[in-house]
Amino acid sequence: MVENGAGQRPAVTELRLSAFRRHRGLRVPLGPLTLVTGGSGSGKSTVLEAYEALARLGGGESLGEVFGGTRGGPSAYVPRGAPRDEQGRRGFRLGCTVDGPAGPVRLDLAVQTEPDLRVAGERLTGADGRTLLSTALRDPARRVVQAQWHTAGTDRMARAALPDDRLGTALLPLRVAGATEEQRRVLAAAEQVVVALRSSFACDPRPETMREPVAAVDGLLRGGCDNLAAVLRRTRGECRTRYGVLVEAVRAGLAGPVAELVTELRAEGRRTDLVAALVERGDGLEPTPVDRLGDGELRYLALALVLLTGPGVLQVDQVREVPEAHQALTVLADGLDRALDGRQRRELVGLAARMCERGHIRLLGTVHDAADAARAPGACLVDLGA
Repeated sequence: MVENGAGQRPAVTELRLSAFRRHRGLRVPLGPLTLVTGGSGSGKSTVLEAYEALARLGGGESLGEVFGGTRGGPSAYVPRGAPRDEQGRRGFRLGCTVDGPAGPVRLDLAVQTEPDLRVAGERLTGADGRTLLSTALRDPARRVVQAQWHTAGTDRMARAALPDDRLGTALLPLRVAGATEEQRRVLAAAEQVVVALRSSFACDPRPETMREPVAAVDGLLRGGCDNLAAVLRRTRGECRTRYGVLVEAVRAGLAGPVAELVTELRAEGRRTDLVAALVERGDGLEPTPVDRLGDGELRYLALALVLLTGPGVLQVDQVREVPEAHQALTVLADGLDRALDGRQRRELVGLAARMCERGHIRLLGTVHDAADAARAPGACLVDLGA
């Protein structure tokens, strides 16, 4: 892959949804910290769903893997009552803008869901407005799209058939040699989009799965945070300074005093490699196992860990060909303030604002309470109910 310039991390700065779920034509500006609010049914979660879908496609997954497992099938993504065209086709459009060393690059994708799931068309547009890659479904009988991209000068184009169930932009690094200046330009734009999309982590802590001991070797935090205890054990052993910052942040979100977060090995049946997490209160009494914490406390603890640790501790699909310093991890947190009380909401949003301001991480989250989000310094608040 083409190496990015120092300090220029590709980042998604706009998300576009058209005929996707309930959204007919929505543009969502994305900053380092973006919080989406709105009433029930306004489509807050759909915004994160669209981002995650593009991220998975950018990582090489097929349309079937991304959209096929939904109840009701791919057609469930199309707004109810959306008309079919004269060929009986329906679908939706997703798009994003990615800023970085190549300037703002647009990706627009049209997905056909009926009569069958396939890419109907794709366009990659450079910072100067020129189309760098375009694909089109020309023969419905063939499971390919016809693609073309610049290869030399402004008028010489390369053409090829690409699979109709994959994102063409993600396939370009395998197809373009980078032998000419124009090819390198196309390649840089495509890689900028892929790097930004793949550098994401969908996180929705599930307290009901976080209370049991887990295998001590399970050291990468999963999206549901069910292996929280193992990750705490690893983090505490690797960097005491960073762990101390985590403990300080946790003090603001847990009821009662917090002197330290500790872990202990346990044996259950034939398992001798399990680990549990506990809270030391500093009062001389036995530590409090995390399974006794409330749902809001567990979610606060898990989300603080995500914001403070970064990709080295999270189960993310990192772009190995690009140095970590040139990637900006975006956390997708649906229901960021779910189960949290007012104090926890304020502390967590404040922590997110500080981490995003430092460039440590980016966050796109949905929130029910817009008041705390509006007070967060530097936050981009998107109100779908406005």
